[in-house]
Amino acid sequence: MSDKRKAFLIGIGMGNEGTLSAEARKAIQESDCVIGAKRMLEAIHMEGKAVHCEYMPERIREIIASHPEYQKTAVLYSGDIGFYSGSKELYGLLKDLCEVKGIPGIASIVYLAAKLHVSWEDARLVSIHGRKQPYIHIVARHRKTFLLLGGSGQAEDFCSKIKDYSLTDLKIWIGKDLSYKDESIVCRSGADIQPEDLQGLAALYVENPSPMEKGVQIRDDAFIRGNVPMTKEEIRAVSLAKLELSEGCVFYDIGAGTGSIAVTAAVLYENAQVYAIERKPEAAELIRQNRRKFCVDQVEVIEGTAPEALQDLKAPTHVFIGGSLGSLEGILRCIGEKSPSVRVVLNAITLETVKEALTAEEKGLLWDVEIIQAGISRAKKVADHHMMMAQNPIYIISARIAGKGIR
Repeated sequence: MSDKRKAFLIGIGMGNEGTLSAEARKAIQESDCVIGAKRMLEAIHMEGKAVHCEYMPERIREIIASHPEYQKTAVLYSGDIGFYSGSKELYGLLKDLCEVKGIPGIASIVYLAAKLHVSWEDARLVSIHGRKQPYIHIVARHRKTFLLLGGSGQAEDFCSKIKDYSLTDLKIWIGKDLSYKDESIVCRSGADIQPEDLQGLAALYVENPSPMEKGVQIRDDAFIRGNVPMTKEEIRAVSLAKLELSEGCVFYDIGAGTGSIAVTAAVLYENAQVYAIERKPEAAELIRQNRRKFCVDQVEVIEGTAPEALQDLKAPTHVFIGGSLGSLEGILRCIGEKSPSVRVVLNAITLETVKEALTAEEKGLLWDVEIIQAGISRAKKVADHHMMMAQNPIYIISARIAGKGIR
C-alpha cells in the first residue's frame, strides 16, 4: 500500500455548496477522483476531476483498487458521515487499501433545529429514509424527535400510522429542500398532516406534548382483554426476567393471546423486534388493538400455528412459549435449526406440559433447564376482612434451545 494514497469520506451536508465546510472543499479540490450518488455529484463543482457515479461500498472499493493513478479520492455522502451513512461500511472495506480520513458535514436535522431555534441534544434522532424502521414507539414516548423521511410510500405510511396510533396531538415541522433557495418549513398537527406534505426527501421535527411513560411494566387492567386468556402481570414480570431480554433482540411470543408478553417486551425494549404468533383470529385482533393502544409498532402480528408460522421469520434471540398445543418438540426443533442456543421461557399450567419440557430435555432439545413454580394469591375483601384468593400455580421453565445436530 502506498503511503500517498488517501480516501476522503466527506459529508457534504444537504447538497448546497454554501454549507460545505472549508475542509471538505479543500479535500475535493485536492482529489484526483470524486465518487458518489448522482444527487451528491450534481451538488458539487468538480471540473477536471475523474467522476464515478456510485454509492455501493463494494463497488467504490473496486473503483479505488482498480485505479492506482488516483492518489487521492473523495467519496461524497449526504448529511454527516456519522448519521445513518454508508461511510460506516466503507471504512472497513478501505482500511487495507489506503489511508482513510473522515470529514463531517452538516446533517439536515442539525440545520432544521437551528432554523427552528430548538436544541437537538435532548431529542431522539431516527432515520426512516429508504429503510424499514419502527418509529411510533419513539415518537409516542419522547417529547422531541427528529426524523429523516424519504422513499416510496413512506409519506402515506407515516400519515396512516400517526392517525392509526391516535397521535393526533403531535406538532410536526417539515423541512424540504433545506439550504436551497426554494427551502420550505411548514408545521402540521398529527390530525392534519397529509401525504402531500411529505413527498420527496424531508426532515421532520416532532413535538409530543404528552409523551407516554418509557420502560414501565403494564397492569393487567390496562390491556384490552376480550375473552382471550392472558398471562398475569406477576407471571409476566418473572417470565420476562428469566428471558433476559436486551436492546436489539429478536423476540418470538408464541401463543401470544392478548399480546401481553409481546407488548410489554416492546414497551421495555425500544429497539426490540417482536413477533407475536397467534393462531386464533380474535386473539390476533386483540394483539393489534393492544399494539395500537400502547404505540408499539415493533410488534408484528403473525397469524398461524407454530412451528409452521415460524419458518419465514427472522432468526430469534429470545423465545417465549405461552401455548404450544402439543407441538413443543416441533417448535423447539424449528427454532434450534434457525438459531442455536436461543434463550427460551415456557409457561405451563398442567403437568403434561411440564412433562413435554422434561422429555425435550431428555432428547437434547433443551439444556441448562430451570423450573420454578409461582403461586400468586390476591387479597379480596369479604365483609370487614381481607382473604387471600389463590390463582392457579404456574410453572415457569427457562432453558437454552439446542442447535443443529440435536437428536
